[in-house]
Amino acid sequence: MLISPAYAQAAGGPGGFDIMTLLPLVLIFVVFYFLLIRPQQKKVKEHREMLDKLRRGDRVVTNGGIIGQIIKVVNENELDLEIADGVRVRTMRGMISSVYARTEAADDEPSDKDKK
Repeated sequence: MLISPAYAQAAGGPGGFDIMTLLPLVLIFVVFYFLLIRPQQKKVKEHREMLDKLRRGDRVVTNGGIIGQIIKVVNENELDLEIADGVRVRTMRGMISSVYARTEAADDEPSDKDKK
C-alpha cells in the first residue's frame, strides 16, 4: 500500500487555568487605562468646568474656529456671540472649544476707590 495510516497524537495533559496566560491581558488594560482613558476623562472634566464658568463678555473660540464675544447667555445650553460689529450668532454652549480672553468679574461691594 502506498498510503500509510495516520494516527492522532495522545493528549498532552489536563488543560487547567493558568494565571500567567491572563497576566499580559491585564497588563495591557492597566497601561491603556493610565495612558488613554484617565487623561481623556481629566480633559473632559476640565472642559465641562470651563463651559460652566462662561459668562457675558468672555471672548471664546468655537469648535469651528470662530472667535466671538459672549453677548448674552440665553439659557444653560445656548449663547449669543458677536463675531463682528453687529453680527450676532447663537451657538450651543458645548460647541465652545476654549476661552480666548476672560473678563473680570464685577465686584458686589464697591472698592475703596469707588467710595471716594
